[in-house]
Amino acid sequence: MKILHLFKWFSLIFSMLLFAACGSSEQVTSPDGQIKVTFLLKKGIPYYNAEYKGQRVISDSRLGFVLKDNPAFTSGFSLVKKSESTFDETWTQPWGEVKDIRNHYNEMMISLLGANEAELRIVFRIFNDGVGFRYEIPDQKSLSDFEILDELTEFNLSGDHKAWWIGAYQDNRYEYLYTSTPISEMDTVHTPLTMETADGLYLSIHEAALVDYASMTIASLPGNTLKADLVPWSDGVKVKTSAPMKTPWRTIQIAEKPGDLITSYLILNLNEPNKLGDTSWIEPGKYVGIWWEMHLDKSTWSQGPRHGATTQKTKKYMDFAAKYGFKGVLVEGWNIGWDGDWIKNGDKFSFTQAYDDFDIEAVTAYAANKDVGLIGHNETGGAVMNYEAQLTDGFKMYNSLGVKAVKTGYVNYARGIKRMDEKGEIQNEWHHGQHMVQHYQKVVDEAAKYHIMVDVHEPIKATGLRRTYPNMMTREGARGQEFNAWSADGGNPPEHETILPFTRLLGGPMDFTPGIFDLTYEKEKPNNRVNTTLAKQLAEYVVLYSPLQMAADLPENYEKNLKPFQFIRDVPCDWQDTRVLNATIGDYVTIVRKDRHSADWYLGSVSDENSRSLDITLDFLEPGKTYTAQIYRDADDADWKSNPYAIAIDETSVTNMSKLTLKLAAGGGTAIRFKIDN
Repeated sequence: MKILHLFKWFSLIFSMLLFAACGSSEQVTSPDGQIKVTFLLKKGIPYYNAEYKGQRVISDSRLGFVLKDNPAFTSGFSLVKKSESTFDETWTQPWGEVKDIRNHYNEMMISLLGANEAELRIVFRIFNDGVGFRYEIPDQKSLSDFEILDELTEFNLSGDHKAWWIGAYQDNRYEYLYTSTPISEMDTVHTPLTMETADGLYLSIHEAALVDYASMTIASLPGNTLKADLVPWSDGVKVKTSAPMKTPWRTIQIAEKPGDLITSYLILNLNEPNKLGDTSWIEPGKYVGIWWEMHLDKSTWSQGPRHGATTQKTKKYMDFAAKYGFKGVLVEGWNIGWDGDWIKNGDKFSFTQAYDDFDIEAVTAYAANKDVGLIGHNETGGAVMNYEAQLTDGFKMYNSLGVKAVKTGYVNYARGIKRMDEKGEIQNEWHHGQHMVQHYQKVVDEAAKYHIMVDVHEPIKATGLRRTYPNMMTREGARGQEFNAWSADGGNPPEHETILPFTRLLGGPMDFTPGIFDLTYEKEKPNNRVNTTLAKQLAEYVVLYSPLQMAADLPENYEKNLKPFQFIRDVPCDWQDTRVLNATIGDYVTIVRKDRHSADWYLGSVSDENSRSLDITLDFLEPGKTYTAQIYRDADDADWKSNPYAIAIDETSVTNMSKLTLKLAAGGGTAIRFKIDN
């Protein structure tokens, strides 16, 4: 018995020594128990892994930082505290894809002590649809101001998954077509990065609540490992900060169907609640504008005989907007600075002084009488110092004139942002580094003071900050419609709109500018065209979400086609509910959305370069009610190349027990309004 007792005692001691040598582990699961995240310390180095339904999704992946001249957060950690909590609420969006969002997660906070007694906290939030984690560096004596040279965060994947990606560190920022390859063949890429596993799971890696930090790109390393790659300052430092600080959340969305990525609101839930208070002045809506004609070279942004932004022309656009129910008119090229090479000379832009042929006071007064708003355009050419110097004066003026929305622009090379450093020397910064993250936030903050909504082109990527700052309405951040007007590759291929909802739009709304009716414009741009059918242009209003949606074509092209134009007039921009009926990334997607302000539903379905038939059930409709389905579909002989204008418009009565077959042409689509019968 004594020998057995001694054996047990030595076994216990051996186990304790082994545990101390190998480290410790802590676990947290999602509310439904399907996702499990494990935190580990191995020889003083922090790691995590993640499972879905017992299947390893993320293998042991490193965490931590490399700081300049400071070993605090690389290794040598010990676990000093762990705390757990649960949170469950339902909050209401002032506008969005759905009205009410459930925010339900289990949280685990790990407190580590590293070199020099420095404390690092890692917070994990586990939702039923994925994982968010971030670093927190609390106020502490051993650390005040510091510089991050590298973030060591890894995503060690379980296989060489298929991915849809665009390369980072390229001249045109995010404006590239998506490539689909195994992750082993990827370059360093932007997020959201969406993947499909061999086992049929769908993953998307992104970030949430990007504030005062560098944007995270993803580097592909050997062994199916992805690593955070922060966009640096011009001096190579990634982040310049001080304690206390919190990083953005690193996010992993997990879904069994691709459409479930679209209806995941994990990114929004990881952002702070609305900080603006009253949001009654924030209004989603549709707009037209003096914009597409410049892309077609029918008029110019600069002064001269073909200047587009004149008082007379703007009033005509406002007449059109008022007649057909649009609330805004975008005017580009109204202000001084567009003459010559404005990309190189963005510091010449004035954001308060108009050209002589544009009377902004007369235009805004005319707009007010028509119940139409002017959407001011602030192109900066990337000269952010010039823009920041005029921000307050510009927004004050716009507010006094009744301008409620501004579209900003930053056309320049990805590293074309000029900044004056502490020595008074000019440095070139990336669009997506910490400096510009700070700038974009400054614009949104200043706009909110004057009750101005913001639509950002050439932006920082969307990370859900619209929850915290609801005046941050929409942004570009991908190849939009304009590439169809002038891109040397002939424009966006038909599959483009079947990829965007699962990649770029997972971050947030996109101002894609749909609705082109003159698809070929052979006289103006014989080498370009819109590579869709007419019906697909209508479907994009449902598929590609934005609270500000442009009817992008020229007014005369709509007035020649009033029957299909009716769908654009009817379709809302603010939704009660959103559902994905079917989808295969890069092939097709069908989305239905319920109007927040009526009982009507709207459907958009789009296809790639292949024709296809999709069977759907209408069980999303209210039981016991009859609806009139107003169907805008590809005609039987429609084809994006040979017959893009062929459209059929039908009506039929349906209920929630009905089924429909959607017949999509090559490069085609279907748009439906389900109008409830009284």
